[in-house]
Amino acid sequence: MRRIDILLASELTGGLAPFRHDDFEVVLHRWTDFAELPLIEGALWIFIDWVLPEMSGLELCRRLRADAITSHAHVTIVLEEDNVEDRKRALRMGADDYMVGPLTRNALLDRVLGASVSEQDSAGIRVVAQGELTVDLAAFQARWQGKPISLMPNELRLLRYFIEHPGRVFTRTQLIAALGKQEPPVDERTVDVWIGRLRRALKGVGAGNPLRTVRSLGYVFDTL
Repeated sequence: MRRIDILLASELTGGLAPFRHDDFEVVLHRWTDFAELPLIEGALWIFIDWVLPEMSGLELCRRLRADAITSHAHVTIVLEEDNVEDRKRALRMGADDYMVGPLTRNALLDRVLGASVSEQDSAGIRVVAQGELTVDLAAFQARWQGKPISLMPNELRLLRYFIEHPGRVFTRTQLIAALGKQEPPVDERTVDVWIGRLRRALKGVGAGNPLRTVRSLGYVFDTL
């Protein structure tokens, strides 16, 4: 099963339920905090409105192309009307294509599944690292100095997310959302259990304790 992650900067008529088609699993994310991405585990598509509350769609597209995590994404600008000059500006800024809004679930899925998604694209990022701590996404394996770290799936995904965002403080609610655990709801204290297991596993292989608790806020991954 190959995965496609879709980020949406606005509401979507038809809902955000996951969708499966042939050998593809499509996961949709409502993306409101442009400073933080959810966990991306497959080929990345991003749909951006021409006008956003805090910035223009063109500016957000520029930022995405400058970020190593999203530079490879397929970016679609959603225009308010079919204007030739707007189309040209979107493509010059780095968008792959454009659509005329309002965006609906059916139109979005038709666009994504109608495109040619290669094996390489659907694999997304392969390895993330922070110092001698690495997560091999293809093998679903974390390692410290080449030594495997035994982790449950949620702890492995959490470690990857922290590695991708070093030095950032995340609340429990943000970590639950990043891992896509809102439905069914997960108790916030479950995050503490994940963190405890992850800390023990890292200490067990000699990686120390890069996960720091920030009182009344949450957790941060300190660079090694």
